[in-house]
Amino acid sequence: MSEIQKPAMTQAEFEAKTMRELYAMARELEIPGYYKLRKKELIFEITKLQTQKSGVSLAGGVLEILPDGYGFLRPSTYVPSNDDIYVSVSQIRRFDLRTGDMVFGQVRKPKDNERYYGLLRVEQVNGNNPDLATGRMHFEGLTPLYPQERIKLETEAYKISTRIIDLISPLGKGQRGLIVAPPKAGKTILIKEIANSITTNHPETELFILLIDERPEEVTDIERSVKAEVVSSTFDEPPDNHVKASEMVLERAKRLVESGKDVVILLDSITRLARAHNLVIPPSGRTLSGGVDPAALHKPKRFFGAARNMEEGGSLTILATALVETGSRMDDVIFEEFKGTGNMELILDRKLADRRLFPAIDIQRSGTRREDLLFSRDELEYAWSLRRAIANMTPIESLENLLDRIKHTRTNAEMLYDFKPKPRVQASPEPELQVKRQYRRRTAVEPQQQ
Repeated sequence: MSEIQKPAMTQAEFEAKTMRELYAMARELEIPGYYKLRKKELIFEITKLQTQKSGVSLAGGVLEILPDGYGFLRPSTYVPSNDDIYVSVSQIRRFDLRTGDMVFGQVRKPKDNERYYGLLRVEQVNGNNPDLATGRMHFEGLTPLYPQERIKLETEAYKISTRIIDLISPLGKGQRGLIVAPPKAGKTILIKEIANSITTNHPETELFILLIDERPEEVTDIERSVKAEVVSSTFDEPPDNHVKASEMVLERAKRLVESGKDVVILLDSITRLARAHNLVIPPSGRTLSGGVDPAALHKPKRFFGAARNMEEGGSLTILATALVETGSRMDDVIFEEFKGTGNMELILDRKLADRRLFPAIDIQRSGTRREDLLFSRDELEYAWSLRRAIANMTPIESLENLLDRIKHTRTNAEMLYDFKPKPRVQASPEPELQVKRQYRRRTAVEPQQQ
């Protein structure tokens, strides 16, 4: 048997290249329509051409294990495609592979009677030696804790949205947050700003943006404006695709957390994910108000409930949007089911958005549970002083007041210092009381002198 020759470039080296460099390689290899492809698709086309020339190359993708025991690597997307790579049952058992693992290895082109490429040898699992994959702890066996390490979103002075979130609803690693958003309240812009802040302040964090049932143009906009892995299933795709994409992203995140990494998932929206599950699951015979099957909410709750901070290391943060005031009774029921399940809530108000006050955050109703674990002692004292200062204001007045203070300061620390509780100064007695005391002293001294 002839020895297998490794290609000149590995998958990791491909990932490190810029789009301009990949375009140059594609032009040299004469790949048609290369400029229309995304980075993952372009890398796969280049490696596929290597396979056709040499017979063997390195490729990889996210593993999905099917009920029969074998699996497929999804190279370009998280849903099935013609570019998938077959993984045998023996390889899965040998390295204790799980759904969501990122697997790289030597692949061969399909034979005459085969449809898919085949994985010959496993080279890496989640970026590490494949032998290290055996004996890993399971995600469900890790110990959940309250978030204790803060995800700071404040970047530039003019980026007001993230500064307000840092003040009102601080985000921690392992947070389970809900963004309650009516239509046209600015949730998409808010998600982009949060994502860009995370990539700027916490580049070590693995960031996923999961878009379910969204418009294709919004998907393109987010892909071009955020440096994160964007997984989408647009409204023109079947509900099965929505469910499959969400399950694969969650499994991928779990595998990263098992490796001790901090992962953030921004989901837009959990309402539409629940709607997709409502269409996919077999009817249970019971129906809630609005036509929601109670069994359809189990998996979306399982998705949202996976967010946690791990005592053994690593964390999974999920920030999901919930749609309200849409005119749909089903959306209201879904929101009521998820209300209170998170440990952080950010409430958007349509009235504030109508007055063109952005970000349209209802400050009094938004907040984070156990924020004392995320703030320092001074920050907590200042934040409480800020809350007391706006407690008796209307949502419009409180937001206008806060926006005015933020715009006149460069950082949150500078603004919060103005709310520092001042030491109490003992007031001097009233003038009349002072006169009476002086008169008493004089009348008490005069008899002794006589």
